[in-house]
Amino acid sequence: MKLLRVGRPGEERPALLDRDGITLRDLSGLVADIDGGLLADSAALNRIRAAADAGELPVLDADGARIGPPVARIGKVVCIGLNYHGHAAETGAEPPAEPVVFLKAADTVVGPYDTVLVPRHSVKTDWEVELAVVIGCTARYVGDDEDPLSYVAGYAVAHDVSEREFQIERGGTWDKGKNCETFNPLGPWLVTSDEVPDPQTLGLRLWVNGELKQHGTTADQIFTVAEVVRYVSRFMTLYPGDVINTGTPAGVALGQPEPKPYLRAGDVVEAEVEGLGRQRQEFQPA
Repeated sequence: MKLLRVGRPGEERPALLDRDGITLRDLSGLVADIDGGLLADSAALNRIRAAADAGELPVLDADGARIGPPVARIGKVVCIGLNYHGHAAETGAEPPAEPVVFLKAADTVVGPYDTVLVPRHSVKTDWEVELAVVIGCTARYVGDDEDPLSYVAGYAVAHDVSEREFQIERGGTWDKGKNCETFNPLGPWLVTSDEVPDPQTLGLRLWVNGELKQHGTTADQIFTVAEVVRYVSRFMTLYPGDVINTGTPAGVALGQPEPKPYLRAGDVVEAEVEGLGRQRQEFQPA
């Protein structure tokens, strides 16, 4: 299933993208929202599937309506840095021996077509298309004999917008360059895990002002999605609705020759992950 949320911020309605890839179906008669509670409730998800298969879901007239983040009330956004061989190489970093883990505040998450704000005094705002993993059941100390992907509800496109000066040159951890307002567009859809049999075969692409900048594949990940879920669960508990951004392929501005083409107000970024939809954001001054 492709689940999404439609409406103004704070007023989104749960919806499902029909198999025709065009029609939206209204889920508000079945569920209150798409959040961790729903994703942990297999019976509720099965009711949605059954209603969709039976053609019982009403059409949602969403012409011109905003598409919000596909998950509400996200508890935390866990991010994995330097997780593609190509990206590590372009930044001059050695491939890490263990996953590089950092957090983004949940309030950085916005819809896939929402405006992204370039921070005041920023001169190094950068792009990063990523595969986002959405957790479907509580993952705590996932064992070596367990399948970490069984804890995954689904997948989405994430844009891990980053300010490199704040991240690298201003001291401390990466947090300052990762947590600026609007710095995590997510969606358009949450694609349930049954429709993504192998998350290590997905293509990722990103364009800036129509020019292709990133063109990679999750096959280039240093640590697979399964390895990441297991690893993170040993340092923090993952709850239904939590999101993991699993890293970005080569092609970011940081890895380009001088003068590096960092983002400015007025730029347009489009990002997609194979089978998970496509985002588009206009960048404007904060």
